[in-house]
Amino acid sequence: MVSSPHEAMHRIFQQHPDVFVRAARAIGIPFDDPVSSSPLPTDLTENHPLERRVDTLVRVDTADSGSFILAVEAQRKKDPRKPASWTYYLAYLYAKYQLPPVLVVVCQDRGTAAWAARHLDIGPPQWPSLTVRPLVLGPDNVPVISTLEAAARDIPMTVLSAVLHHNDPEAQAILDALAAVLKDLHKRDESAADIFIELTAQGLGTGTVAEYWRKLVTMDLSFFQSPLAQELRDEGEVQGEAKALLLVLAGRGIDVSDEVRERISNCTDHATLSTWLTRAATATSAAEIFEGE
Repeated sequence: MVSSPHEAMHRIFQQHPDVFVRAARAIGIPFDDPVSSSPLPTDLTENHPLERRVDTLVRVDTADSGSFILAVEAQRKKDPRKPASWTYYLAYLYAKYQLPPVLVVVCQDRGTAAWAARHLDIGPPQWPSLTVRPLVLGPDNVPVISTLEAAARDIPMTVLSAVLHHNDPEAQAILDALAAVLKDLHKRDESAADIFIELTAQGLGTGTVAEYWRKLVTMDLSFFQSPLAQELRDEGEVQGEAKALLLVLAGRGIDVSDEVRERISNCTDHATLSTWLTRAATATSAAEIFEGE
């Protein structure tokens, strides 16, 4: 089952922490290429009732500039409580791991991105003791990747581009390029292709662009066996049966009330719809197809 866009905005960094380095370079911040990375527990809770969890936490090791802790937060709206939480995360991580922490805030909304990018000085204005500087990734600084060549070079960045530009005019072009390269990837690494298709669907959530991706999954990407792809194919079969049942009833001149139409349209069980469709061939009223239920 597809989860929320919030998950995809930080899960892409779980699957591919190196995408952070390339995204940072795209906005002029020269982090070194990681030579290894390892996931860390996201629970930052202390031994008291207050629980704090960062969305994604990864240790990143580089060949030239040492190691750092990458903390990724997916932020979908402004939250005045978050800067205090971010301050806690950074201080706690530095104290626990004795490595420099980097806070990345990923935002789909431009207004939220601008809000999150503000630097927060903690302490008196004459001498702030701590400055919190989130590195914000959003639609204004993550590049649009809409060509096959660019998408093939960096599939994780293309997924991030699709998620963050889902409200922009280039959204469908990004998804077209992504679909094409995932089709090729599937021939070489089926499981990797499945992960990318799921992440993209999660990040897009609902709406016109999300529906466009769903159609690509069920049509152009019909070879996929990912949970989402299978769910959508099953969904398409169920919807087709429901429409066929309503057409049979209409063709036989049987009156269909709004209540009956809604019951048929909302049914998601393939076996039940098949039973109803069989009964519809001889029923004299809509009520007869539901007999015994």
